[in-house]
Amino acid sequence: MVKAVVLGAAGGIGQPLSLLLKHNPLVTSLGLYDIVNTPGVAADLSHISTPAKVVGYLPADDGLAKVLTGADVVVIPAGVPRKPGMTRDDLFKINAGIVRDLATGIAKNAPKAFVLVISNPVNSTVPIVAEVFKQHGVFDPKRLFGVTTLDVVRASTFVAEVLGDLSKAPSITVPVVGGHSGVTIVPLLSQSSAALPADFTQDARVTLTTRIQYGGDEVVKAKDGAGSATLSMAYAGAEFAEKIIRALRGETGIVAPSFVHLESDPASGAALKKEIGKDLEYFSAPVELGPQGVASIKPLGALTPYEKTLVDAALPELQTNIDKGVSFISASKL
Repeated sequence: MVKAVVLGAAGGIGQPLSLLLKHNPLVTSLGLYDIVNTPGVAADLSHISTPAKVVGYLPADDGLAKVLTGADVVVIPAGVPRKPGMTRDDLFKINAGIVRDLATGIAKNAPKAFVLVISNPVNSTVPIVAEVFKQHGVFDPKRLFGVTTLDVVRASTFVAEVLGDLSKAPSITVPVVGGHSGVTIVPLLSQSSAALPADFTQDARVTLTTRIQYGGDEVVKAKDGAGSATLSMAYAGAEFAEKIIRALRGETGIVAPSFVHLESDPASGAALKKEIGKDLEYFSAPVELGPQGVASIKPLGALTPYEKTLVDAALPELQTNIDKGVSFISASKL
């Protein structure tokens, strides 16, 4: 029995994400929550012939507490989408309060759940959730994840495009490390499971790297003010949630990049800090998943000189993003 909960289930990411989770046979109970329209979304999904029983709640009548009770996995896509000209940092001012309030509900009603944060900017919202959990004495770094899977999905797709064969995309693995915004997104193309062409130039590698880093901008521009990367993000969120559920059920050997607290596994976290040369609290790296969440954090491995410069460029921005999230909760206490 696995209960999955989506907070922000009526939004642009939330609805397709909820559909994908309803379609997943590993999910036996699906709880939906949003400030509007959730009962309708739940009624619609409940007609689909898959095992999960679906319920939807609004804020009235303690809906947040009701939907979270008994949750095993909580996915948070709640927040406003990015608009043209808006950076992920701009989103922080709007989404930080939303995430803080939802994290408070989780801390009170589902403190043992695995929490998967999609709400942007992930580099800051994950620390917000952690600080709220610390305030309530329920913080377990092994159970908190920033979902960076979309960067991995884009990297696999774009490499397949370079190879001229999209049918290869599902089997291509490209580690993407660092964080989940702009310069903090570091695709390790040298470690792609599918080698790039022998004549692939350094300029082409830089262009591909930039496309992966700023793929979200590509979607925002193409939607021309009508939204951001909702469908691809929902797909990526569902993919990562399934990996968490499979690990929760005892499957071993599952490794996926995620933005995690490096104390989630102190030994491997310390090794990664030494590898990157900075004492960060959070970093996105390949993570081995287990029944308790983070089992270990994998090393970055051999980097090319260009990839090393990308990691070095990401570190100060990551520190700034992390500090912003922590400071938001510190200031809220004043």
